[in-house]
Amino acid sequence: MRQETIHSNVTVIGGGLAGVCAAIAAARLGQQVALVHNRPVLGGNSSSEVRVWVCGATAHGNNRYARETGIMGELFIENQYRNPEGNPYIWDLTILEAVRAEPNIQLFLNTDVRDVETNACSESTKITSVSGWMMGSERQLRFESDMFLDCTGDGIIGFLAGAQYRLGREAQHEYNESWAPLEADEITLGSTILFYTKDAGEPITYVAPSFAKDITSTSIPVKRVIKSGASGCHYWWIEWGGELDTVHDNERIRDELWAVIYGIWDYIKNSGKFPEAANMTLEWIGSLPGKREYRRFVGDYVLNQNDIIAQRKFNDRIAFGGWSIDLHPPQGVYSNESGSKHMQPDGIYHIPFRSLYSANVSNLLFAGRNISASHVAFGTTRVMATCAVIGEAAGTGAALAVQHRITPRIIAEQHVTELQQTLLRQDASLIGVRNIDEQDKARTATITSSSSLRKLACEQQAEAHQLTTDIGLLIPVAPELQRIELLVDSASDTIIEIQGWSTGRAENYIPHQLEIIGSTSIVKGDTQWVSIDLPWKPDVPQNMFIIIKENPALNIYASREPLTGVLSFSKLQRHVVSTDLEDRDIEQPLLQWNRNPFDRHPVCFRAYPDTEAYSPDHIIDGYARPYGVPHLWISEPLIAGHEAYLELSWQDQPRPVMIDQIHITLNDDVNEDLINLHHHKTPFRVIPELVKSYRLEALSSDGVWILLAHMTNNHKRKHIHTLEQSIAATKLRITVEATNGCSTAEIIEIRVY
Repeated sequence: MRQETIHSNVTVIGGGLAGVCAAIAAARLGQQVALVHNRPVLGGNSSSEVRVWVCGATAHGNNRYARETGIMGELFIENQYRNPEGNPYIWDLTILEAVRAEPNIQLFLNTDVRDVETNACSESTKITSVSGWMMGSERQLRFESDMFLDCTGDGIIGFLAGAQYRLGREAQHEYNESWAPLEADEITLGSTILFYTKDAGEPITYVAPSFAKDITSTSIPVKRVIKSGASGCHYWWIEWGGELDTVHDNERIRDELWAVIYGIWDYIKNSGKFPEAANMTLEWIGSLPGKREYRRFVGDYVLNQNDIIAQRKFNDRIAFGGWSIDLHPPQGVYSNESGSKHMQPDGIYHIPFRSLYSANVSNLLFAGRNISASHVAFGTTRVMATCAVIGEAAGTGAALAVQHRITPRIIAEQHVTELQQTLLRQDASLIGVRNIDEQDKARTATITSSSSLRKLACEQQAEAHQLTTDIGLLIPVAPELQRIELLVDSASDTIIEIQGWSTGRAENYIPHQLEIIGSTSIVKGDTQWVSIDLPWKPDVPQNMFIIIKENPALNIYASREPLTGVLSFSKLQRHVVSTDLEDRDIEQPLLQWNRNPFDRHPVCFRAYPDTEAYSPDHIIDGYARPYGVPHLWISEPLIAGHEAYLELSWQDQPRPVMIDQIHITLNDDVNEDLINLHHHKTPFRVIPELVKSYRLEALSSDGVWILLAHMTNNHKRKHIHTLEQSIAATKLRITVEATNGCSTAEIIEIRVY
């Protein structure tokens, strides 16, 4: 057995999405990182070994403008470009290449860490090393670092180090959580194994193994949805083990889940109820139970149900989530209850840094499903894209702790602003915190542009929808709204009624408070623009949620093209969704208002007067995500032979600025709900709003324009251009030559260092 010692600044144990993002974040900040994973492929539950699809704050589109940015966003965008079919092996490759692109990361796959050495002091414990065995290579590896991140999911490192943790469900009185049980227990969410099927093109016989479960003797056919053509993610409800120990009983849980899968397939193939399955065969069955829950560590703050639902704005917020609180019955697949129950906040919620480090192990951070959260709050933080953004924040915090030679707790107490500003510079998933980076020279520039979109309108009509339910239209009001025009058909003389609502919070996209009511008479006729007065001038620019009231005599038109910052919704007629799979109370506005049938095609409208929502100064206003208003520059529609540009000028300053590095953030429409596997497909490989090609030029101190960079065939959101040598400049210009299908040029942020 070969003995080796690996020295690094940060050791990350666990190569799921949380660990991957933590390692990349720390490495990009100059730290030497060891990423240690006990499987042959990265990705954890999202990998080809388990194949759970990556959910996050979008909540399958319920939350608007909520797709993750930063490292997780890069993975989503790259996978969409390389892998629009959702091949799980290409997803593995996308993650692996992201890690291999970082020269500061040493990757150790197939390495199972099982020993932890610590030094105890009067107040806390400190990890000095962790050791493991690399399977197949006969290498015994010892990892020594300043900081350690437990991203293992099950929390084995923190457990061995003596970190405080919780297992199971807290009692209701501990955090005053309505969804917690009256008494604490050790019940957790169970584990799942998925399977894939395919059409073989000819009849296929299936003989069930002897251990296959006879599901007709269980409640499964009655209480769960079984379809012959479904597979993979559709069977998330094949869950069991919540009443067992999901770690120590892992083998027993795996065997039971296999028995259920082979039994379900026996039922589909041989019960006679699914004749359409004659040509279907099993293509793949997982070998590893995808675990949902085990240890949750105790940090300086325990995130709980009330924080989620209230969308509490922590001073040390470093990431966001948006998935519902999603809890499953302990009996799993054999339960007579629905497969899951959901409680949804009114938008995204915030996660504090104090939940990412140990209360009693001084150099231990954690990310993923093992963070400091109650069982109920964990019901939302556990989904993988949220785990990933937590990982980026934890990796960033670890890097800063190493840099300053302090503990993560001191980062939380004394360096929160630095942590948040570092995350923003990385384009991480942080909402409502403004860029105040004093090193960013763009913040002192005067911004001009070739043009900016002033007319707030979607006029190119597509299909018409009968107004059989209320329709929502969200638009930015900057600085005021006087009236709105809508394109309608009217089957008779009638009245159209609309309401204008504020959204309450800048990160929310639902009606909150009624501000104004408008109406007008309409005569019978088709494709007519009708004008309704709706005057509103808010104290600060913000979104208005306009409700177009139900009127079956009217058809309202959708537009052919989307417009960033404008959304449309339809109101669900049902008040409660309760199926064998899910219980969802949609009295909450977030669930009442959904994106169908409009999606990327909002209602045809014109708003008056002209808007300032897309003016060029938004690229330095401090926000790189929609927050109250879109916070980006949009040009007027591009015309062949004419290029759109943004210009930053420092000519009114006493001396030129020295430029070493330029950050460009482009619009990748974070309202678009991307997915890594096969849950749904998006009809493009590259987000149309992304700029495809641009030139970056600087006006030198001697009055000469110098080409700094020329980007072509771009499909990414953010680019950092590092110059070979500093340049003294009085102006900086970015010229958009082409987009990936959008009719306008759209840029979110420019930073200059």
